[in-house]
Amino acid sequence: MNKGLVLFLACALSLGFAVTALAGEDAAQAQKEPPWPAVKKELVRLRFVQGTDVITLIQSLLDIRYERVNVDSSKKILTLMATPENIEMVKQVIREVDVKPADLLFTVQLILGSETEAAGADPIQNDPLIRELRGLLRYKSYTLLDSSMVRVVNKENAEVVMGPKAEFEFALRPEVSGDTKNAVVKTQVRLRKVERLGSYQDKPLTNVATLIESTLNIKSGERTVVGVSKLDGGDKGLILIISGKVVD
Repeated sequence: MNKGLVLFLACALSLGFAVTALAGEDAAQAQKEPPWPAVKKELVRLRFVQGTDVITLIQSLLDIRYERVNVDSSKKILTLMATPENIEMVKQVIREVDVKPADLLFTVQLILGSETEAAGADPIQNDPLIRELRGLLRYKSYTLLDSSMVRVVNKENAEVVMGPKAEFEFALRPEVSGDTKNAVVKTQVRLRKVERLGSYQDKPLTNVATLIESTLNIKSGERTVVGVSKLDGGDKGLILIISGKVVD
């Protein structure tokens, strides 16, 4: 047999073995790595929370290799690309977190304490909390300047103007923890006095002074003194009292 022909047949046979071996390796590899599971697309609407608030949580439930979640521009619609099983799991989690935030009702009182006896007896003098303050503060008389009720949604800001001349601005931001029956409300509180100086080029001129600023924990239904701010050289003081409760 011709040497060239023998060499050609030997090379072809070797190449055939090599191709067969590679095909076998590919088949084995394919068996080790099964194809991605089938995914589907579904839109999920949110009612109370925003998509940006829950997207990190949802991403932790998905397989990032082949599953995705996106938030639309309104932040109220999620686009899911995931297996049917994971979509159902995500929807269950959303049902648990997408709930109506708590409503809270606060009662706010501004009390004026004075080192001199008032001419008339204000009914606030008989308030149990005021009687307690008598033993702690040097003021001899207490007068209710103003009171207001403030309704606010959990984790949102609320502001109200108070005082006989609308000279005070009261603001708060609550954050509820615990269940409704044993709720504790972490409340950021600020009381400012606004002195109106007139106007310039049709714009009001004001002098704003922060009198009380604090963060406190209030049990639902509890009434407490937030703080005292001295007024008129120190012989008078403005006392801020608030109570708050979760409204069903």
